[in-house]
Amino acid sequence: MQKTYLFYDIETSGLNKCFDQALQFAAIRTDLELNELERHEVLIKLNPDTVPSPQAILVHQLTFEQLKTGMCEYEAMREIHQLFNTPGTITVGYNTLGFDDEFLRFSFYRNLLTPYTHQYANNCSRMDLYPITVMYYLFKPDGVIWPKIAEKTTLKLEHLSSCNKLANGRAHDAMADVVATLALARLLRQEREMWGYLCGYFDKKTDLERLAKLTSHALLVDGSFGAEKFYQRPVLGLGMHNHYKNQSLWLQLDSPRLVETTLDSISKTTFVYRKRFAEQPLLLPLSQRFDKYLSDDRRELIAGNIDWLQKNPQVFSEIVCYHKEYKYPEILNIDVDAALYQNGFLKDTELELCNYFHLASLPEKVELIKRFTNSNLRVQAIRVLGRNYPEVLPDNYRQEFINYLNNIKSGVVIDYRGLVHASFEGVLAEIKQLQETGNLSAMQFNLLEELSKYTQF
Repeated sequence: MQKTYLFYDIETSGLNKCFDQALQFAAIRTDLELNELERHEVLIKLNPDTVPSPQAILVHQLTFEQLKTGMCEYEAMREIHQLFNTPGTITVGYNTLGFDDEFLRFSFYRNLLTPYTHQYANNCSRMDLYPITVMYYLFKPDGVIWPKIAEKTTLKLEHLSSCNKLANGRAHDAMADVVATLALARLLRQEREMWGYLCGYFDKKTDLERLAKLTSHALLVDGSFGAEKFYQRPVLGLGMHNHYKNQSLWLQLDSPRLVETTLDSISKTTFVYRKRFAEQPLLLPLSQRFDKYLSDDRRELIAGNIDWLQKNPQVFSEIVCYHKEYKYPEILNIDVDAALYQNGFLKDTELELCNYFHLASLPEKVELIKRFTNSNLRVQAIRVLGRNYPEVLPDNYRQEFINYLNNIKSGVVIDYRGLVHASFEGVLAEIKQLQETGNLSAMQFNLLEELSKYTQF
């Protein structure tokens, strides 16, 4: 089986992974030598239950005329899902594991497609170029121009692309960002040994082997930690989570609040990073080879916290127990499209019925709804048709879909974090605030006017 990379990017209607949608998808498939094999671009129509974010519209600048000509979401997700699940595919992008991958996971889920198979089935896997780039910046900086904004290092793709002339075209256009990501990968891969080693972090077996060799003290490396911290956090290993078997737990050691911890304040004064296998953040030994970026103040804070933990073994034991036993809270009345993590995996018979649904004609899809004994799947099947093919819905299903749209307006549709689905009223208020700042270009002003008209349609 030939392994390939699928470099990809999405532009979305907003940041809510449950209720927003992808509007633009682009991908370039390459061989492992990064030679281009094929390209894909998909423009996607707005769903009737999507409430676009004004900020997102200003970033990607997709017009409503463009979005009217796009493919319906259901067909687009089936196409993207097939690309991701092509045997031997390694999906990779810039900060895709931080956003895009999970966003598409929920998109697959609400369209009755398997949300996880691209991570493991058919020799498929995932990578992320962002933490790899961070590691090059820290430990192999030659060969790349590292941009600064207001004297501070920035590793945003658009700035890296501009400084290193990675791609033409506007930033936040999906294909332009994919071209830039691929060009950056080619630039980094010139250091073959470094590239090969860092790719190993996204291989589960290799990542586990490296984890087993680490002492309890380590450095986490991740772009989210910020340039002022040199993208690093010193941590202490607490072991594996007792309930989420793919998580190792790492206590932050440079927190000034750690020494304030009592048996009653653990949730407020301690912070633990959950490291999943073959995902960021990346782990390094806390040794002289890698800790050169730690300031004297941070070293003193780390040493003081370690000393405090050693002198307070009972509190430390309770810290370990608390974080190993912690479970994500269940959200009551969570919307079905947001319940991916709460509902668990489908049974084989349910997966088979979803496959029948995908292969069926539209009239057959309507008939198949009756066979969904899983109430969540039944609701999602009705929504798939309501969003994408409303003309085929019989009156009872159409009314059910209309009731769902009315629930969005009423503010009772919530996600797994307890956040309410965005409303058109909220969007109009945000548009007014943005327009009153007076800092908009003519194009940006027109985009917001289009959005304002859409919300009042």
